[in-house]
Amino acid sequence: MQEEVNQKVISLCIRTGKLTGGVLAKAMKMFLDAQKQKSGRFKKGKQSLKKLMEQNAGAINIEVDESNIKSFDRIAQKYHIDYAVKKVKTSDPPKYFVFFKARDQDAMTMAFKEFVAKNSRKRERPPFREVLRRFKDLSMGMDKNREREKTRQKNRGQSL
Repeated sequence: MQEEVNQKVISLCIRTGKLTGGVLAKAMKMFLDAQKQKSGRFKKGKQSLKKLMEQNAGAINIEVDESNIKSFDRIAQKYHIDYAVKKVKTSDPPKYFVFFKARDQDAMTMAFKEFVAKNSRKRERPPFREVLRRFKDLSMGMDKNREREKTRQKNRGQSL
């Protein structure tokens, strides 16, 4: 019974005029090459933790408190980082762990530096509505101070 479980059966269909050993060998080689390429394809970018662990590259994690991981996705794509996000709900403010492959560690540090710098610039900027309101008030103040000349002239008839 165990021997049957360990053995795999492959069904290969070939269209040929004459089946020779060379044709069969070529077909098997094509099949094995296709299987090798298929197993080498891993998902890139954001993925599940299970798929990240299947890549056998050793995972490292970083704890992140903020929930704006979505904005991190663009930067991670820029640096070609494969990562997975895990949310821990046991703590009162939920914490997020970002898992990534060990070979991506240098790229990950650069990506996090860029991400933090970008977010700090966003926080320093005043909100757009506030800036708009300030300019609106400024423009309303300018209109009140401006005087308008109101003179009318009526000219009827001929003047000499």
